[in-house]
Amino acid sequence: MDYKYVWQDNILTWDEAVPLGSGQCGCLCWGTPRELRFSLDRTDIWDSTVLWEKPEDFTYQKLVELADAGEEKAIRQIFDAPYYYPSPTKLPAGKLLVHFKGGDRMVSTLSIKEACAWLSVREKEELYRIRTWIHALRHVGMVEIYAPKDGFSVELKTPGFGVKGTEKAFVYSEENRQISQGSLTELKYAPAKWGEEKKGDYVFQWFTQEITEDFSYGIVTAREEKEERTRLAWKIVSSKDGGEWLLKGQEELSRALDEEEESLFAEHKKWWEEYFGESSVSLPDQEMEKQWYTSNYLFAAASRKGCAPMPLQGVWTADDGALPPWKGDYHHDLNTELSYSHYLKANHLEEGECFLDFLWELKNAGKKFAREFYDAPGCCLPGVMTIDGEVLGGWPMYSLSPANQIWIARCFEEYYRYTGNEEFLRNRAYPYLKETGIFIKALLKEQEDGTLLLPVSSSPEIHDDTAKAWLKPVSNYDLALMRYLFKTLEILGNKVGDEGAKEWRRVFDKLPKLAVNEKKVLMISPKESLEESHRHFSNAMAVSPLELIPYEGEGREIIDAVIRDYERLGTSQWVGYTFTWMAHLYGIQGNGEKAAEMLHIFWEYFCGPNGFHLNGDFKAKGYSDFTYRPFTLEGNMFAADALQEMLFQMRDGMIRLFPAIPAEWVKKGTGFSSLRGEKGLFCDAYIKKGEGLRWKITAEHAQKVTVRYREFETENFLEAGEVWESSFPV
Repeated sequence: MDYKYVWQDNILTWDEAVPLGSGQCGCLCWGTPRELRFSLDRTDIWDSTVLWEKPEDFTYQKLVELADAGEEKAIRQIFDAPYYYPSPTKLPAGKLLVHFKGGDRMVSTLSIKEACAWLSVREKEELYRIRTWIHALRHVGMVEIYAPKDGFSVELKTPGFGVKGTEKAFVYSEENRQISQGSLTELKYAPAKWGEEKKGDYVFQWFTQEITEDFSYGIVTAREEKEERTRLAWKIVSSKDGGEWLLKGQEELSRALDEEEESLFAEHKKWWEEYFGESSVSLPDQEMEKQWYTSNYLFAAASRKGCAPMPLQGVWTADDGALPPWKGDYHHDLNTELSYSHYLKANHLEEGECFLDFLWELKNAGKKFAREFYDAPGCCLPGVMTIDGEVLGGWPMYSLSPANQIWIARCFEEYYRYTGNEEFLRNRAYPYLKETGIFIKALLKEQEDGTLLLPVSSSPEIHDDTAKAWLKPVSNYDLALMRYLFKTLEILGNKVGDEGAKEWRRVFDKLPKLAVNEKKVLMISPKESLEESHRHFSNAMAVSPLELIPYEGEGREIIDAVIRDYERLGTSQWVGYTFTWMAHLYGIQGNGEKAAEMLHIFWEYFCGPNGFHLNGDFKAKGYSDFTYRPFTLEGNMFAADALQEMLFQMRDGMIRLFPAIPAEWVKKGTGFSSLRGEKGLFCDAYIKKGEGLRWKITAEHAQKVTVRYREFETENFLEAGEVWESSFPV
């Protein structure tokens, strides 16, 4: 595997830039030889200042009251308005600019395998070369410029923040709402502090920027100059790094430059080789294979153990003078969950654990929000939130939906299911799910017919933020998540010996059944079917990703009907991730041709030249009416997961090998290695017409396993550590 991305000309927009990252920090390389930009970012650089004054009416009780009354304007003024203040928001860190005296064109190459970029300055021929990368372990960026030292200059710049003392009263205006409210100049800070010093062979330059009384950050650079080569190292530092954080950053740069450059690079490259060795795919469709590796590259570049998990833009906050799209925040009505959807099957546990650690560390914040907003016990994080777990506001139909808490809680159950880690189950998974169950149960109201319902319900982004978005008596989105939660709590509660597990069963038995219309299609609510194209398949949550409805018997009828209905409604209101969601549905159905078609559309028309999911059909090819391009990452990871599901599915001990691949893939040969299944099971498999299907299964924990391919099926009981190798004819 040595896939490369090549840009044959200058890159003129930040979201098409060459992306580098180490999980904690990132860099976008773009621009022209006259101004080559290295746009720098770090996941935990936020302005958490709350400019909005929370009114007494900012409560769940008031939201229910206004929703029942259909008071759209009042809901927006109280619950939506906070989102459109300039802060809280994710911040870009700053940039390095390299100005070359010659050249008119940049040719850029990104090596996925080495997580490294080569940038060539050209006129007619190559003049200079630059190698740049971010050390996988040290979070130090390296820019190695192979050019005479008098042939270029380097400039360190802060973001274009506003100046403290020029603040204006911000007035919320419903008419002026937009996904990025204004420019960085709306954020008012004291001027950055600058410094420069020569220590030994290195010239250090830095700035520090105070954001609040409690938080400052900075960028420090160190430069080693030789006649024909300059090594420039950079690091983003912050007060979160502990005392003497600026000095620590300088010392780390010194240690990096003290090492021989190829030795330093070898350490970095070794980490990435080991990472990509954790799983693999081999496809006759080279573009599909490349995109799977690209998604895995972007994942590790933006998510790493010990670092903050990826927000909407990961480690690549916008560098265009504006506040980042959707504040670069954490959205729990889909975005964070899909961003962390593929890593377990891809066997990248450590890189994904940062999300679980993050949620666990915010458990007290979730309890506080449940108590103060919902007047309820248990744990609930806001559906749209800051890095500190504080509420940001936005359309309350999803930003304040209590059901979103169930979706993020499911991430703990999934980790347990794919690892079989009993200690994790007892110490984290079940306790977190239990706190979520306590919260949801407290909100439920018993109806005249004995069923339990939430006092108000919605389905994310259905009917936008209008009065119609409040659905009666309950949405399938909310209901599917609640049915998943209480069923899972009963199973896991019994497993850990919780005597209160029977209470979860009592609640589950009082929940209504999912609403299905006369055509067997899952409805939005019992009173409404989906009758227009829509980006969010929230009515079908029970099928994917919750997997509550198996593809057999009546379930087969329902899933087939749901797919036909989405096909009927068309793609006009889809965004990129919708195509990946549809690929999942086709994968469950076993339709490999259509699953592959959806992924091809996604990667060709909804991803930029660097692989970034740009949301809209930005090439305007007619696949969607959305042609905008705010960049987010969830589509990339959900696409990788959809491809994995085409190759390998495991549910309750049943393994389906190559359940949804195109016929051509069988003919030409397709394989994978070390994809992770339930309870720490690892599977290698290869299929080719005329050669049959071969597999090897290794079990970390003792378990009964059934393997199926079309009409062929066999089963075995594997002890911990046992390997099972066998085959089917094809």
